[in-house]
Amino acid sequence: MQHARIAVNTCNIKYRSNSPLPVPLTIRGKAPITKMFSEGHTSKRKERLKACSKSPQRRGRVLVILPLLLLFAIGTAHAQTNSTAQPLQLNLHQAIELALKQNPSVQIAGLNLAESQKDSAIARSALLPQADFNVSDRAIRANIRAGIGLTIPGVPEAVGPFQVFQTGSNFSAPVFDLSLWRRWQASRKNILSADAQRQSVREQIVLLVVSQYLASLHAGAQAQAAQSQVDLAQALFDQTADMQKNGVATGVDALRANVELQNEKQRLIVAQTNQEIALYGLSKLLNLDPQQKIVLDDQTSFFQTPEISADESLAQAYQARPEMRALLAEQQSLEYQKRADSESRWPALVFSGDYEQEGLSSSTVIPTYVYEAGISLPLFTGGRIHNEIARDDLEVRKIQQSVTDERNQIALDVRTAVAELDSARNQVQVANLGVDLANQEVQQSRDRFKAGVADNIEVVTAQDALARANENQISALYQYNQSRADLAHAIGRIEFLYNK
Repeated sequence: MQHARIAVNTCNIKYRSNSPLPVPLTIRGKAPITKMFSEGHTSKRKERLKACSKSPQRRGRVLVILPLLLLFAIGTAHAQTNSTAQPLQLNLHQAIELALKQNPSVQIAGLNLAESQKDSAIARSALLPQADFNVSDRAIRANIRAGIGLTIPGVPEAVGPFQVFQTGSNFSAPVFDLSLWRRWQASRKNILSADAQRQSVREQIVLLVVSQYLASLHAGAQAQAAQSQVDLAQALFDQTADMQKNGVATGVDALRANVELQNEKQRLIVAQTNQEIALYGLSKLLNLDPQQKIVLDDQTSFFQTPEISADESLAQAYQARPEMRALLAEQQSLEYQKRADSESRWPALVFSGDYEQEGLSSSTVIPTYVYEAGISLPLFTGGRIHNEIARDDLEVRKIQQSVTDERNQIALDVRTAVAELDSARNQVQVANLGVDLANQEVQQSRDRFKAGVADNIEVVTAQDALARANENQISALYQYNQSRADLAHAIGRIEFLYNK
């Protein structure tokens, strides 16, 4: 049996068949019907298609709808990529805020703090009364002879089965237990330690963002300086070519100028690549979409800072550095833990009991209760308590060494940062003077070459000197700003100073 092939155009539906045999056609909701295609049907279909092709209104609709559909599809695709195609403009303050909000390390530190708070709540719950509720319905058959180990005349061997229905609550409350109290105090110090560690992570992330932002500005300044050198080399090459045409310069001068131009172009390519890589690193710190482009709003500048005393900064750092506060809190927590293990030798007083409704069925229950106060005192633990105290003592001694090492590290960080800041301040002043002198050298050498007094070797040499001077100025300015950030981090105030 042959089936019809259906093709759709804008005017009608065409039914094609290779034979005039009946073709089954099914319409939704109706039974199959049969159509007979003959030569007469074919001629009539051609006439309808011919009339349709002469309809200008239908052709106009097609010509209008198709471009609109194409524009709609292009607009939808453009809207999907518009969010990442639009560059994200950031100044330093915005970059720090974004990093503190999105960086995974900051989020993990916050979760660690929340975990410490829950651990403290768990330790506190051991000091509070505990109660539970139970309901049971049991069927019991007991062996009396096995229970008492005797056979008593007249007493049956077994009793039951019988039903026991029981419902009520059990409770217990520690009245005096110093070990539980010390463990709760230790958990509270763990919260302080976790909070200080979270602040330490935030300080470290701020330092990384500031450093990467400055590195991106440094790379951008190097790219701009490289572009300026390319423009200068291009101007020198054009000048040399014109002088060669006029017979003033030689071909060697033109080749020398062209070589210098190509060298500067190569430096520009390297500088632009370094700028892109620096921006990629900043994007990673901010936890942005890898497709998101970044544009820096700030510019590298020099801010004169007052003279800083290393001794005053050191005293401030010992109090403000979160790493030191975290170690001190951890040391206090270990001392409380040691006292908890030591005081576990003391007696513990516990009040407990139960109040229940008990009977042979739920309708025959009567109140029953048990209240008791108990004292537990460890007599022999196999050396457990002694070894726990010895272990805690070792942990305290370890943390004390860590505190000493951290104090030495803080002193090193502060004194190094102060020395680098003083050095960077002087480097900026020297580099600014060097750029001014190098610009004068380039101008004078170009004038001498233009006047025909000297060849362009002096100009190329002056260009190299200017390039080095610009590089020194950019590096000195970057080092100065980086030293300011390092000093702020060394005294534990970088987030306060850069995120206010």
